[in-house]
Parts: sequence; structure tokens; C-alpha cells
Amino acid sequence: MISKWDWLLKQFSRTLWVRALLYSLLAIVTALVAIWIDPYIPADFGGRIGADAVDQILDIMASSMLAVTTFSLTVMVSAYSAATSSVTPRATRLLMQDTTTQNVLSTFLGAFLFSLVGIVGLNAGAYGDGGRVLLFVVSLAMILIVALTLLRWISHLTHFGRVGNTTERVEKAAHSALEYWVEHPCLGANPLTDLSVIPDTAQTLPAWKVAYVEHIDTQKLSESACEWGLKVYVLAAPGSFVNPSTPLAKIEGSLTDEQRGILQGAFSLDAERSFDQDPRYGMCVLAEIASRALSPAMNDPGTAIDVLSRSVRILSCWEQHADGRSDARHKRAGKEGKPLCENVWMPPLDPQDVFNDFFTPIARDGAGMIEVQVRLQKVLSHLAELQPDTLGEAARDHARLALERAMQVLDLETDRRNLTDLSNRLFPPR
Repeated sequence: MISKWDWLLKQFSRTLWVRALLYSLLAIVTALVAIWIDPYIPADFGGRIGADAVDQILDIMASSMLAVTTFSLTVMVSAYSAATSSVTPRATRLLMQDTTTQNVLSTFLGAFLFSLVGIVGLNAGAYGDGGRVLLFVVSLAMILIVALTLLRWISHLTHFGRVGNTTERVEKAAHSALEYWVEHPCLGANPLTDLSVIPDTAQTLPAWKVAYVEHIDTQKLSESACEWGLKVYVLAAPGSFVNPSTPLAKIEGSLTDEQRGILQGAFSLDAERSFDQDPRYGMCVLAEIASRALSPAMNDPGTAIDVLSRSVRILSCWEQHADGRSDARHKRAGKEGKPLCENVWMPPLDPQDVFNDFFTPIARDGAGMIEVQVRLQKVLSHLAELQPDTLGEAARDHARLALERAMQVLDLETDRRNLTDLSNRLFPPR
């Protein structure tokens, strides 16, 4: 399980400016190293490289890198705008975390700063003969790196920000989040399937602002609960919208104000939902992509069908979280057969909630398109066959609801009859 600080560090490392700052510092240090090791380079090597030759190379690199960096930023912003308008604004965060784009921009910026520092050093007379040799060699290496990066950038731009590329990123994020839940059912805590087990005397752990729950450090909750003799019943799972009157959790046991603050620190709240611990958010974003594609303005049922197909890959890894069998894996990982976070309880991931988030909007917006409805019935059938114990009931319910919606909208009697026959064949009446 990922602690709060590890998660924050991971979020921090995904930002563009952090990577650009690291590359820039590396470039500046590289340019300054030539000054420091100048005395250790034999003098006969220095006479072979004139100051003018290095200066011209650095001038060309500085001017070109500034132009290329500005162009790349413009392209990046255009890709973000295109994804926002044609896909969904919720997917823009994933595009901003694209490592290739960040590495390209950081390399261009680093090359520019390297050239700038080198020009300043040459004009100030900071480089001796040996320093110029090293600066010349590093400049040639930098030109090679920039050329390869530029080629990689050109290849990346052929699909960056496109509908298919953005949809694939959302799919990977949703699949990763669900896999995390599979590997750590209830985030390592005990499944809270019945709220009646929470004693009436349990104290409320409130939220401190209006926001979404992004991350929960269940390991910290467990360690604190074991140390203080508490039982923590988490009510606001990642993705929940909370306010100061909403309980994040119920605490059984005596709790001081200081302890309450420490327990609240295990919850990370923000204005937007995060993909990491929230599989439902990824499914919601995918549903948004499909719904936008089905709108009259877009009229792109192919994208909706593609999204439906992707849902099978995502949900096929589902495992049961609600019963004792579901938690066998993480119970074995704990001590003495107990869950990893033995004093913490959390609601399991409900298939009905996930299906409501994903299939209901698509069934509603695609009710009048026979090709979408056919694929919807087949996808639900695949999920019921792959996970009959966990997803079978939810798949059957949503197949029935989707059929009812389609019957209300489809005009052609042949379409209605064929769709009904298909649904009855895939989901025989009980």
C-alpha cells in the first residue's frame, strides 16, 4: 500500500515544472563543471579548440532551442485544448502527466540554459583552454541528444492528444486503479458490508473542507488505531464528495483532539478526484468520452463502441471483495492471517456502483443507436461470463435496463425485435 507521503511525492514528480527544473539544474551544473575541471585537462588539448568555434555553436543552440521550446509549448497547449473539447476535460490531467512530453520540453529547456550559461562563461573568460575542450564535447553531445529528442517528439505528436490516445490513457488509469483494489481489497482494511456493526457511541471524524477524498493512508490509520486501542470505520472512500458535516470515518474508542488531527491527516482531500485509488473515477471519465461521442454534435458511435470494448479489459480483472474468499490474498500477507490493516474497516467496491457510473450514461445516450445497443448487450454478456459471481447480477440488471431504454427510443420494429432476441439469447430469462 502507498503511504500518504509516497503518494504526494508521486503526484509531485508527475508535474511538468519539477521535471523541467531538474533538467535545467543538470544542464547548468554540466556547463559549470567545465570551469571546475579546467586545471585537470592537459594544455595541449585546449589549443585545438578556439573560443570562437564553441561560442558559435552555443549561439546557434541557444537561439534554436528557445524557438523549439516555444513551439513545443504551443503544440502541447493545443493538444490539451483539443482533448478538452473533443474528449473530456477530466482527461487533461493524464495528458499533462505524459512523461514523453515532459522529457522533451525539459530537454529543450535544459539545452537552452546550458548554451546560455556557456556563452556567459565564455564572454566572462571563465573557461580556460581545457574548459573549452570539455564545453565543445558536451555541446556536441547535447546536439545529438536534442536531435534524437526532436525525432521522438515528432513521432509522439502523430497521436498525442487524439481521441484514441486519450481514451487509452484513461483506460490504463482505470485499469491500474482497479488492479490496486484487487491486490489490496478495501485498501488492505476489513470489508465494511454492514453499517449496523458501527456502535452508536462511535465518535465522528469530520472532513475539514468541501472537497473530494483523493487518497487514504490505511496503513497510517491502522498503526494509529492499534497504538491507541481504537477501531476505525471509514465511511468516505476515495472519490467521495465530503464537506465539514460529512463524516470521514467513525471511531470506536476514546479520542483526543490531537489524535483526531492525526487520523484526519491520513485523508487527502482536494477539489478534483484522482485516478490512483478511485476506479470509479476512471470509469466515469470513460463514460463521459462515450457520451460526448454519442452527442448530436459529435455523432461518433464508433468511439462509444470502442469505449465499451475497453471496459471488458478493465473489469475482467475484478475479484470479489465482499466475502471471506475475496480477502484471502491480503489476509495471507498480514500477520497471523489477519488483514494488513486489522483495526480499520472500509466499504468494498460495489459492482452496481461501477456499472451505474459507466453503463447507465452510455445506455441513455446511445438508446437510439442499434449498433451501440448491440455492442452494449454483448459487452455485458462478456462480463457476466468472465466474472459470474461478482459481475453477473449487475450485468444482467443493466442489460435489462438498456433494453428497456432502447425499446422506448428505437423507431424500427425490426431493430427492436432483433435487439430483444439478442438480449434474450445472451441473458436467458430465469
